Amino acid sequence: MQYRAIGDSGISASVVALGTWVTGGGEMWNGVDDAESQRAIEVSLDHGVNFIDTAPAYGWGHSEEILGKALRGRRDKVVLATKCGMWWDDNRGSFHFSFDGKDTYISLRPDTLAIEIENSLRRLGTDCIDLYQIHWPAKEPDLTPIEDTMAFLLKLREQGKIRAIGLSNVSVEQIEEYRTYGAVASDQLRYSMLFRAPEGDVLPYCANNGLATLTYMSLEQGLLTGKVGMDRVFDPNEFRSNEAWNAWFKLANRAKVLEMLAGWKDLTGKYSCTLAQLVIAWTAAQPGVTHVLCGARTAAQAEQNAAAGALVLEAEDIARIRNDAIALGDPQ
Repeated sequence: MQYRAIGDSGISASVVALGTWVTGGGEMWNGVDDAESQRAIEVSLDHGVNFIDTAPAYGWGHSEEILGKALRGRRDKVVLATKCGMWWDDNRGSFHFSFDGKDTYISLRPDTLAIEIENSLRRLGTDCIDLYQIHWPAKEPDLTPIEDTMAFLLKLREQGKIRAIGLSNVSVEQIEEYRTYGAVASDQLRYSMLFRAPEGDVLPYCANNGLATLTYMSLEQGLLTGKVGMDRVFDPNEFRSNEAWNAWFKLANRAKVLEMLAGWKDLTGKYSCTLAQLVIAWTAAQPGVTHVLCGARTAAQAEQNAAAGALVLEAEDIARIRNDAIALGDPQ
């Protein structure tokens, strides 16, 4: 496993990080096996992953609770990251979406953040979170000033409840404003070989300013593993059925992706790896990328993802994979 710094926080974390969105379960993921989720966490740790990311919104606290159970007796072995700012206890904040029977709001107000941090500490069974991240930026009509949000986060750090501050799903302009009020260690963003827009702004900015990046959806919800065939049909409530969010799952686009992946059989042979491991290693090798978040529904998936953290691709193969992805064009 390779390890890299989380910005200037003094924290070193595995290049492959375990993402626990799916661990939250619910309709979005068509259910989940809690016992298997816990095994996936334990196997990740056993295979060199020391970086785990979660959020209260993943299953309305369920992901944090499962993670807290799995980390009992092993908390000191983990760089633990969670988030704040997605609120569902009442209507404070700005409406975001309704799902699983709950109205969810974006709230970066100090009064709701004060409740969130205590809930996360309790569910995770810890007295300190290593990386505490804004899940989504504030928006109208309850547009909490960044200065106010950052002042509260800095207070949490002074109190020893968090070690470092991170952002997620923000623009370069928003990162810059946060940084005017205090140290920011990282930014979490959607990025994959099929979604390369951040290469034009966020990734180079973070690279030039020493911020770590945590990329999510880098396997495009399993599409880039090669295991999602043309005959796969998703439940209408499942996240991957939302073609507006990920048009690559449309059958015509899916066929093009599968053809591209089939063309890398020589590369998986060369590196003795799976397609998923090849894609994870490629992602980790991109300029500005420091850590790749990989979800795992099963212990077997977790073990395979972890192995990608030791895989180093040759420059010519990195370029070839990029050119093949570019040749696909945009999804139709």
